[in-house]
Amino acid sequence: MLAPNAPLFLAQAGAQPAEVNPYAQYLNFIILAVMFLLFYLILIRPQQKRQKERNRMLASLSRGDKVITIGGLHGTVDQLTDETVVLRVGDGVRLTFDRQAISTVIKDKK
Repeated sequence: MLAPNAPLFLAQAGAQPAEVNPYAQYLNFIILAVMFLLFYLILIRPQQKRQKERNRMLASLSRGDKVITIGGLHGTVDQLTDETVVLRVGDGVRLTFDRQAISTVIKDKK
């Protein structure tokens, strides 16, 4: 444990106090801003682009499109409403899914 007059003793012994950088507070702010920018560019922006592309794909669904659901079921769109999609998956087999359950639209290779 230091004596109560230790700072006075150190000052008398010739110890110099550390210099304080006048720009230290700005440097901390700049580092924080750069970290937020990198976080946005690496994580948030790509996710927003994928979500916009998915919303475009779901909005452009039409009857006769071949699709894959998030569960891996392949089928052809038979009916559409704002919230649901009816898929024809076999001979007379029709299944109703939420529109959000569509994962991919299969492009025909012509």
